Amino acid sequence: MANLDQAIQTAIGAIPECLAAGYVDVSSGMLLSVKTIDSHPREVLDLVAAATSDIFQGPNVSMIEQLFRKARGLPPDANHHYFQEIIVNSENLLHIFMRGKRYPDYIVCFVCRKSANLGMALTKARMQLPMLEENV
Repeated sequence: MANLDQAIQTAIGAIPECLAAGYVDVSSGMLLSVKTIDSHPREVLDLVAAATSDIFQGPNVSMIEQLFRKARGLPPDANHHYFQEIIVNSENLLHIFMRGKRYPDYIVCFVCRKSANLGMALTKARMQLPMLEENV
């Protein structure tokens, strides 16, 4: 995981106003790696990993994906996910959640200051995803 830790640190430096990033295995809810500019208790980081898992695989999202598959005539057990990126704007922060292309059960989350340009942050985050996946 040392390579993943370094890759996340590199990604944080490449994304405008990025404060933290984490890599989550949504099938287990486990946080594989995290880097922040501030220190946070492990319990908080684990809660973020569980929330990330719920955002992408919670019952409502799973039901929506199942409805999309049905509407498109795909089998119900198809291993295809419609939600690839989710952007969350909180009061002070911008959260970019991205599903891996190579490893679709892994989600990277970048947390930026609210003042970050959304388009630039999203573009830079997308550019970092292949590098992160190479280091899993």
